[in-house]
Amino acid sequence: MMSPEQISIIQATVPILETGGEALTTHFYKIMLSDYPEVRSLFNQAHQQQGTQARALANAILRYARCIDNLGAMGNLPALIIQKHVALQILPEHYPIVGTCLLRAIREVLGAEVATDAVIDAWGAAYWQLANILIAAETGEYEKLASAPGGWRGARQFKVAAKQPESSEITSFYLEPLDGAAVIRYQPGQYLGLKLLIDGQEVRRNYSLSQHADGRSLRISVKREAGGIVSNYLHDQVAIGQVLEVFPPAGEFVLKAGTAPLVLISGGVGITPTLAMSEAALLAGDREVVFIHYARNAEVQAFSATLSQWEREYPQFRKYIVLEDGTDDVVAGRPSLTHLKHWIPAQSHAYFLGPKPFMRAIHQVLKTLGVPEENRRYEFFGPAEALQ
Repeated sequence: MMSPEQISIIQATVPILETGGEALTTHFYKIMLSDYPEVRSLFNQAHQQQGTQARALANAILRYARCIDNLGAMGNLPALIIQKHVALQILPEHYPIVGTCLLRAIREVLGAEVATDAVIDAWGAAYWQLANILIAAETGEYEKLASAPGGWRGARQFKVAAKQPESSEITSFYLEPLDGAAVIRYQPGQYLGLKLLIDGQEVRRNYSLSQHADGRSLRISVKREAGGIVSNYLHDQVAIGQVLEVFPPAGEFVLKAGTAPLVLISGGVGITPTLAMSEAALLAGDREVVFIHYARNAEVQAFSATLSQWEREYPQFRKYIVLEDGTDDVVAGRPSLTHLKHWIPAQSHAYFLGPKPFMRAIHQVLKTLGVPEENRRYEFFGPAEALQ
């Protein structure tokens, strides 16, 4: 338990984190990935190069420091971290590595005059306070997943039963368990982790599940990213019949039960979890579903046939496709209050996902339309202020 003095020290470092947190976390990743190569597979190197991982960690550390005397004020951040860790199979033995590198980074970036022994001790106590909370919660999640019908712990082998192009950029992979046993009935909106060996290097990635749970198989739909090591490997080298190591589903961005109109708004590959949500709601048959999707053009717009089929089969389903270079028979443009105010029913629950600028625009439109905050749900690993 942290002492009042240690809590005061952490609170006093908040202004430093507000201005220099990203420099600190960038240095932290540099130390850890250099000195502990065994954890490299747990981190997306593209996100490292883009700086997004360091930025996300800096935001998380800052929020934790601000809430150090009231951890409940952190909101859903711990739950998001726990689910990300579970999907990648973060284990208790990884935490001492992170703690060692974080304290070293604090000392080296802030310097001995600021990062005194008292400051380092306070941050050590703060780190292990949070680490122990996460370790306990993650252990519980692993046990729950392993004991659930069709569940498992660690990596389980699945074979690629089918590989289906969905657009010029997105391909679906249908995965069936090699042991032929049941598969856990995950929640619509969740994702799973893959453990791959590419050019002799282990890498791990998370991909959203793009269809409802059937208890027998899994489907992920992967966008080919320019320069993406894993996405290009999956598209070009993974063939039907190949066996992949798969971690159990995880994620907090899941469809909540209810009868209010359901609005699903996606941009680009953000369509994948909204497909699973839409299908689950349609099969339940207890609510109106409005599916709104934005894409650059018709070539990259995925799942057109599926959406058209749902529109024919389910009277409660409505779809709207918006393309940046839309033609006469397709709405053209980007997210706009002009369009959305006519498409979003009153009292609806809205789920949205896509690139950050897209999410910022949708968040503002929903707020303007009066959709209550508790009815707006999204998956975004960063400060909520970034969507304002």
